[in-house]
Amino acid sequence: MALEDVRKRIREAERRAERREGSVELVAVSKVQPEERIVSVLDAGHRRFGENRVQEAQGRWPDLMARYEGIALHLIGPLQSNKVKAAVELFDVIESLDREKLAAKLASEMAAQGKRVKLFVQVNTGEEAQKAGVAPSEVEAFVSMCRDRHGLEIAGVMAIPPAEDPPSAHFELLRALAERCGVEELSMGMSADFETAIALGATSVRVGSGVFGDRVYDQG
Repeated sequence: MALEDVRKRIREAERRAERREGSVELVAVSKVQPEERIVSVLDAGHRRFGENRVQEAQGRWPDLMARYEGIALHLIGPLQSNKVKAAVELFDVIESLDREKLAAKLASEMAAQGKRVKLFVQVNTGEEAQKAGVAPSEVEAFVSMCRDRHGLEIAGVMAIPPAEDPPSAHFELLRALAERCGVEELSMGMSADFETAIALGATSVRVGSGVFGDRVYDQG
């Protein structure tokens, strides 16, 4: 199946980069996928998934979590402040921390729930006006603020390069920013470029259509 092909390609990319096998996590991006496709991936043993919207995940994952043990959910889309409570309840990893108001709300909500969610700072490496994320020049100060002012542990950084750009320069920039911030995890690389991302240091890759096939959007 497609999942096994992606797993094989990840292992081969790790070997080419002379990295330890298993050093890169696969986040299967399940947004707008039919449940039967997700169940087939769960039945194949995969347990780490990414969703873009809190509300969509709320409608899908509680039932699946009751049926399958060990599921870990990543929020990889923008997080609105009014969805923070639900996001902390449901997700294990939030990859889209990009502003101080959100940092403050996450700190407060994690304390209230007694739950620690792994956090990534989203970086707008292409400085695109329409895209969320912290500007590269502001990342170090933003990470320090999250740590010092709000007591947050930042596990890593995440980026989505501009679609029209070769991704390598953006991956290299994200790796350099991670080193300067003293974080170890890099979420970068999607279906079309995850092997390049692994060569440049990705610790997790976000693959949707490569695992599930083309997305199915409601035409109603």
